[in-house]
Amino acid sequence: MAVQAYILIQTEVGKAASVAAEIVQIEGVLLAEDVTGPYDVIVRAESDSVDGLGRLVLARIQAVAGITRTLTCPVVHL
Repeated sequence: MAVQAYILIQTEVGKAASVAAEIVQIEGVLLAEDVTGPYDVIVRAESDSVDGLGRLVLARIQAVAGITRTLTCPVVHL
């Protein structure tokens, strides 16, 4: 079963739309939308494992220019 997470992203001022547009192109990203509130972009992503999800966030998503902070929230099925 795939591991999914929401990734809450803060960006530099004025960068939310471009960050979301770039992130949605990354393999493993299901959705990336710019939003209002304490975070600027919310991403839904999935991977085959927790380690794979970590690599996706650290190596691919956090490498996008304009991101200042991320918070990864794994989806749990209780």
